[in-house]
Amino acid sequence: MNDSSPSAPNSPAQHTSSSNNRGSGPADQAVAMDRMYRLTRHIYDLTRRYYLLGRDRLLDKVVTSPTTATLEVGCGTARNLIKLAGRRDHGLLYGLDASHEMLETAAQNSALAEIKRRGSGQIVLRQGLAEQLDSQRMFGRNEPFDTIFFSYCLSMIPTWPGAIDAAMANLRPGGTLLIVDFWDQRGLPAFFAAGLKRWLSLFHVHYRPEVHEALVELGRSGRGDVTFDSVAKRYAYIATIRKQ
Repeated sequence: MNDSSPSAPNSPAQHTSSSNNRGSGPADQAVAMDRMYRLTRHIYDLTRRYYLLGRDRLLDKVVTSPTTATLEVGCGTARNLIKLAGRRDHGLLYGLDASHEMLETAAQNSALAEIKRRGSGQIVLRQGLAEQLDSQRMFGRNEPFDTIFFSYCLSMIPTWPGAIDAAMANLRPGGTLLIVDFWDQRGLPAFFAAGLKRWLSLFHVHYRPEVHEALVELGRSGRGDVTFDSVAKRYAYIATIRKQ
């Protein structure tokens, strides 16, 4: 797929984020994310590696080539995008996050990784809400994305229906939407699952059955072909949606 320039005219450099909603009503969500991650962003990757299972399995499903465009919504520290940028043929990579604080860390991490790769694999980062995703306005693209993915993000977004709709709207026909998130832990011992849920609630994350149900319904509606893969006995699921 041909792509427009990876950076919109008069937009920030690749490793900085543009403020699409600072000072406006919807910015409340961004402010909440900033409060949550102001300090924890510095140790986020170190701590989350132990319970955000399945992220690398999701990345294995992301197909990249010199002509593809891939977006992560809720990119956080850019951990996943940096892994994709390490591929020989990574295509164009984009990240969107509500938190200015997280994007500062993402920009730093991306810049360091780019130096190590000697200038290959730039990642374009922008600030904004998932439900307001607009490929042209936010990223200066005239074409939709080939792949969009959410990694343990939808379970933390109050406006998750809008986030899914916006992702589908900005995905090309035949493109792929990938989601990894908490499942019901039904395959795990009951005492372990109960303790896990209580512990995760301390970090404002939990399984949202309504998200899973909405994805099932998306498949029934004919908008996309939806399949699920279990991670660690239903600890989490990976949803693959091929847009019709």
